Amino acid sequence: MDGSVTVITNPTVSVRVTSTVSDFEANRRFNRGITIAEFKSKLELIVGTPAAFMDLELFSTSDKFLQKLDNNEALLGSYHVDDDCRIHVTDCSGTQSGEFTDLSKVEKFEISDEAYEKRADSIRNFKKNMKLGRFNEENRAKQEEALAKKEEEEKAAAESIAVGNRCKVQVPGQPTKIGTVMFVGTVDFKPGYWVGVKYDEPLGKNDGSVNGKHYFKCEPNYGAFVKPLSVTVGDFPEEDYGLDEIQTQGMILNNICALATRSN
Repeated sequence: MDGSVTVITNPTVSVRVTSTVSDFEANRRFNRGITIAEFKSKLELIVGTPAAFMDLELFSTSDKFLQKLDNNEALLGSYHVDDDCRIHVTDCSGTQSGEFTDLSKVEKFEISDEAYEKRADSIRNFKKNMKLGRFNEENRAKQEEALAKKEEEEKAAAESIAVGNRCKVQVPGQPTKIGTVMFVGTVDFKPGYWVGVKYDEPLGKNDGSVNGKHYFKCEPNYGAFVKPLSVTVGDFPEEDYGLDEIQTQGMILNNICALATRSN
């Protein structure tokens, strides 16, 4: 044994790859024996930047800049590339500046409504010929008739409801709720007739106000607005949920404590 030292270098290296065209970071292993030109070709499959438009920078494991990999004929292993180093790819093709993704820079084709109306190959003309959507006069008339009928039903229902009525509210998909009618009429936040209800329990959505405008007053989460057809007025007594009994028990307990204190 002659006492010489043999250094064994791993033929491959694992690096982190980042680029200017994406926030994505990839981890890949490469052969140290490939040239920088070959290395760029492999990076093209990862970051999408053409190899001819790449500038490569080498960063340490702590992301400190070390040097540029600018010699296409040099071997990757000839640079100080260690495991977990970062190779950053700068795209010089124009993609990073939004040249191919910024739609505001794309010249748009514009046509006037009058000219579009005259075109025979337009979507609008196709819908007309096929009597689709708003161009189907029969269906549109039926929809308008159904809407008008529903509005009349809601108006009639609203006229039969008065402020102060006890009511039951039944909205599809929701539990039945009991409360008191506090408002009947039109509102600013939605079209049509609405009924404002103060529920007996905190099952509502507001305090009688919407978008800063008060239509009635109640405690938060006790108020709600529902369509008249969801409201049934009648004799729906307010439940006390045992509060009177609880209050009575509390008074008795307080009296007992007071008497015990005096006796001591």
